[in-house]
Amino acid sequence: MRSKSHKHQAVDTHVRASKFHPRNRHQGRYDFPRLIQTDPELGNFVRINAHGEQGIDFADPAAVKALNRALLKDSYGIQAWDIPPRNLCPPVPGRADYVHYLADLLAGSNSGVMPKNKLIQVLDIGTGANCIYPLIGQSEYGWRFVATDINAASLKNAQAILDANPALAQQITLRLQSSPQAIFSGVVFDDEWFDLTLCNPPFHASLAEASAGTQRKWKNLGKQTARTAANPGLNFGGQDAELWCSGGEEAFIKRMIGESALVHTRCFWFTTLVSKSASLPGIYAALKRAGVQEHKTITMSQGQKQSRFVAWTFLNPAQQAGWRKVRW
Repeated sequence: MRSKSHKHQAVDTHVRASKFHPRNRHQGRYDFPRLIQTDPELGNFVRINAHGEQGIDFADPAAVKALNRALLKDSYGIQAWDIPPRNLCPPVPGRADYVHYLADLLAGSNSGVMPKNKLIQVLDIGTGANCIYPLIGQSEYGWRFVATDINAASLKNAQAILDANPALAQQITLRLQSSPQAIFSGVVFDDEWFDLTLCNPPFHASLAEASAGTQRKWKNLGKQTARTAANPGLNFGGQDAELWCSGGEEAFIKRMIGESALVHTRCFWFTTLVSKSASLPGIYAALKRAGVQEHKTITMSQGQKQSRFVAWTFLNPAQQAGWRKVRW
């Protein structure tokens, strides 16, 4: 990997080596000429490095946001996407992968046939200011979404994105989770059912741990500078509950599993991303204690990075068959 510290010499490398889901629109390297044509603002951040390659500085949050905006507009027709400074700026290709593997999960529960798209309803836990999963899932598969967050300011920004995309907004509902310790309680109503839930949980146990992890990332990439040392929250950003919670991702997911048992008939597949493989044994033990009928771990390879999500259901075979008959 080329490790240039000058801010105009950074080139995307994770996409170059990617092995995304076959339906993922972001295969291979970014097509910067096309993206700039789609969203000319991106051109302000694209530079040619010493090897004659186009790229952006991933240490510059404005550049990362401009790239995301262009990708969302070019691939999904998303207009006027924006997020406040320091909020989590999600890497679009990886987020799209989760959505496509969720579609496979549904098809796998329906004899390999994708259920009728317009009937699928998905709960996005912690949608953030970016609202990325509902935007991609609605655009790619026509799913309806309920997107929740504990931060009213994040939901206000997500609503502004929806207002700029009225066709998508009709299928996406935002709900404030008024209790920071609750996950499903208060946002899953008695008269609704979800075919999927998804979540990108906070994976650090404290702000200090989150900052240390970011510093290690910069050092491993050969891009640690005085700038990144002074402000480790650069790149894809993130703050507060977006990055950390007490006990980290394992504690959060265990709490999610325990609470999912209280709404076990309201959802077919509960799912969550799991960043750390070391979290899996504790998660599996929690699933066993909760008495789930079935659980799966789906691995996603994205270049040098390996990600995964865990899915579980409380529905027995007869209940699953009834769900398919009524909803799919």
